[in-house]
Amino acid sequence: MNHVQDWAEKRLETLSRCSDQEVRALDFSDDRLADVLRALSQDAAWDGFEAALNGHLLRVYDLKPQQVRLDSTTASGYGSVTPEGLFQFGHSKDHRPDLPQVKVMLSTLDPLGLPLATTVLPGQRADDPLYVPAITRVREGLGQRGLLYIGDCKMGALETRAFTQAGGDFYLCPLSERQLPAEVLETYLAPVERQEQPLTDVYREKGADAEGTGERERIAEGYERLVELTAEVDGQLITWTERRLVLRSLKQAQAQEAALRSRLAKAEQAVAALNERGRGKKRFTELAALQQAAEAQVEQYRVQGLLRLHYEEEIKERAVRRYRSRPATVRQEREVRVTVEVDEAALQKALARLGWRVYATNAPA
Repeated sequence: MNHVQDWAEKRLETLSRCSDQEVRALDFSDDRLADVLRALSQDAAWDGFEAALNGHLLRVYDLKPQQVRLDSTTASGYGSVTPEGLFQFGHSKDHRPDLPQVKVMLSTLDPLGLPLATTVLPGQRADDPLYVPAITRVREGLGQRGLLYIGDCKMGALETRAFTQAGGDFYLCPLSERQLPAEVLETYLAPVERQEQPLTDVYREKGADAEGTGERERIAEGYERLVELTAEVDGQLITWTERRLVLRSLKQAQAQEAALRSRLAKAEQAVAALNERGRGKKRFTELAALQQAAEAQVEQYRVQGLLRLHYEEEIKERAVRRYRSRPATVRQEREVRVTVEVDEAALQKALARLGWRVYATNAPA
């Protein structure tokens, strides 16, 4: 706040003309700004101000809202944690679980990025329940329906999708495994693998020339399924048809394939290293111990089912000569080894599954 007074002092004429009243630099001192923030910190006062400001901006800039993007983030700090305070320990998105944080839910006009509603919440709050209040605030602020609300998979809760549908709006979000179990995704991808399901290519305009045309880049492929849903909203059952877009991002598939092949190579090296003998290296003499160590490496690199492990056990007999009172004996030495190879059939099947994601929407085609 302490920077605003100097900024206003250089623009007094403009501020006076725009506000139709005499403006002094002292009107923007940090203590007076604090009084304004204190007045606006009441939810009812802020909601009214926010709605009026949004309406004014939409009229001034002749904006035609069609899409609203919803997302949440966290901000960590060294604030004190109190039972009623905003700073709380929670799931840290900036990988600082040792610091308390606040959570911010932001609704912006897409693609302009104009903030429409901002909510600051205690840092331990979950994301899923924040979408319905955010949509409600945008509806109240804009006074419009028929908008497309875009969010991440945390927006995919059935309650949120049903609320959006019941209010006459549209939604678009990816579905997580919680909303779309693995066995359901399996039924979606099975006809693709059998080449029974035709796929539609998805293109993006890379750039426009002087004539308004640009080069098209193929970025994805997929197909669409229709699913009928029923849910309860405010005590009433509603039924609607949801379009599920089963899409494979080409770049994401390439990145995931590179990561998978890298993990496979590291897993092969780690398993092969179990056979090495030398100072400081553990020598396995029991097959069960070697098998446990090899499977631990496979699990560590997340390549279960993609490697074939073959175990060999060799027992050698070595004669030990008589020494003093110790009689001559035959000693058995046990040696175990493991060999590893990639299961190419399993690998190709895994590669075919990379890059796929299912998006849900109730918007018309």
